[in-house]
Amino acid sequence: MKINQKIKKFIYALTALFLSIFVFFNESIVSFALSATALTKAQEERIELQKAMPVDTNNVVNWPQGPIVSAESAILMEAGTGAILYSKNIHLREYPASTTKILTTLIAYENSSPDEIVDFSYDAVFSVPRNSNHIAMSPGDTLTMEDSLKAILIRSANEVAYAVAEHISGSFDAFAALMNEKAAELGCVESHFVNPNGLPDENHYTSAYDLAMIGRQFFANEYLASITLSPMLRIQKPAGEYLDANQMKLIPGSSYGYPYLVGVKTGYTEDARASLVACAEKDGLKLICVVMKDENPAYYEDATALFNYGFANFEKINVSETETKYNIASGSAFYSDNDIFGSSEPILSLNKDAYVVMPKTADFSLADSVISYDNLERDQAALITYSYHEQYIGSVSVDFSKGNSSYAFSVPTEEKKNTPKVPSYVFVNIFVVLSVFAGIAAFIGLILLIRHIVKNIKISRRSNRKLWRLNQLKRYFRRKSGR
Repeated sequence: MKINQKIKKFIYALTALFLSIFVFFNESIVSFALSATALTKAQEERIELQKAMPVDTNNVVNWPQGPIVSAESAILMEAGTGAILYSKNIHLREYPASTTKILTTLIAYENSSPDEIVDFSYDAVFSVPRNSNHIAMSPGDTLTMEDSLKAILIRSANEVAYAVAEHISGSFDAFAALMNEKAAELGCVESHFVNPNGLPDENHYTSAYDLAMIGRQFFANEYLASITLSPMLRIQKPAGEYLDANQMKLIPGSSYGYPYLVGVKTGYTEDARASLVACAEKDGLKLICVVMKDENPAYYEDATALFNYGFANFEKINVSETETKYNIASGSAFYSDNDIFGSSEPILSLNKDAYVVMPKTADFSLADSVISYDNLERDQAALITYSYHEQYIGSVSVDFSKGNSSYAFSVPTEEKKNTPKVPSYVFVNIFVVLSVFAGIAAFIGLILLIRHIVKNIKISRRSNRKLWRLNQLKRYFRRKSGR
């Protein structure tokens, strides 16, 4: 019996090795074919047309001129603020291909633990085309969630993405609904997802802007981002250890390696062409880059050009350390640069961690700002949004200082008992309040003064009447005595 088990394990291992070799050479051939056909006349014409498409941010006054890229859609976004530094057709609907998987793995990470066991159903394995990316899993096989995430992000394994979707939501369709819900939560406005792997479907689409918004959340997760930088996929399959090289050439040490890379995910289908979402950080500036409907290896070159453009031309400016005045439409509801209580602690203050991202050649004093009191978070009194020549560059919250209470007002009803209470704030300008009180006091003082004058006049009149009567009596008695 033990000999038979050993023979079975050997056969499984041999089969897995054969499939791995087959997949590796198959992918290499496909990759070589893509490179070889990337310069066909039809594709050259399309690329030239795409290069001629306008770069929207190049039309912003005093904005650094960005590079010409071959991608149909491209964006460079600052990760913390969401400020758009480079924009080319960012709201154009595109097929995301395997860049879809950053959303899939983000949802999986947030809804599971690394040691959970992912089972592979018949559908997970055989609903995926065998000529697409996979790691040759079989029905009944299992992987840990940790190894599943690695297989999806490094090898772009489509059957693993399918199995993870079933594991998280119970069904393929339920997971797609969860993807759309999560995308909306992250600020996506042009996306609709119908599968977890990005395989071709006319109802599965996104935009460069939406993919960057998803990327902000994905690359904020250090664990997931670090997986994409692994030069080698090493996981434990039922048949034995599985090894495969990371084919994404933007990772450091590869042919197009970018030294400041935080993470990357590529994708390709015939209709989507080559797409890429990546993140890089240098000197405290963290940038998200997305290029869509590009070619291989041009999408690596485009990403590098965009990152270099961002780091060379933009910088972070701390608002609380730089702001000296406000340009606020609703000035009567906010004040600054004053403390009527002398050296007392201010009730409100600018968020000390907030910053804007501006061209290095621009001065912060040239930025426009608008204050808002809508959609505030707890302990926030207002939000100041900054722009430069109508280009959003960041925002800062005006916060209640520690020790000052913010009060929530709510009307308890039967319908609202189970709903979360949202705090409502009354944001008062102390100078307006004092001015109102001073006006009321002056008005009351004036009334009292008038009343006093009137009263004195009445008293004077009464005194005059009494004096007149007294004089009359004196005259009367004088006449009497004179007789």
